[in-house]
Amino acid sequence: MRVLFDTSMLIAGFIETHPKHSVALQALTQSEPVDVRIVAAHSLAEIYATLTRLPPPLRMSSRQAFGLIEKNILSTFEIVSLSVSDYLDVLRHLAENNLVSGIIYDALILRAGVKGNADRILTLNSSHFRRIDPALADRIFDPSAQLP
Repeated sequence: MRVLFDTSMLIAGFIETHPKHSVALQALTQSEPVDVRIVAAHSLAEIYATLTRLPPPLRMSSRQAFGLIEKNILSTFEIVSLSVSDYLDVLRHLAENNLVSGIIYDALILRAGVKGNADRILTLNSSHFRRIDPALADRIFDPSAQLP
């Protein structure tokens, strides 16, 4: 199974004090049924930005943030990049569906999941992803929503 992890899942998995850390970490370290872990290239920038802007003492230096990305993502994830055509298709889709503002970032990640042939997309923002493309709802999961 090919599984895309969005930025929210990765940040939660990396930050021990994050309220969803345990569920995200479990999803990240689960070996079955995950065959391939996928991440959008765009998520690398979001992760770096988030890790270097957290409030102290959680804030990481630029080198620490890159080191975490290098150790935990670059060596274990398939990274999916988008083309200019992909970006334009995403923008067109959002405009046609009157979806505005920051949802663009989730839409780019969702597009990377589709481009990377993800069987499952894990996110802590499942409602955003389902709004972008309801036809993909059966592939979009929030592991924290499964908790009692």
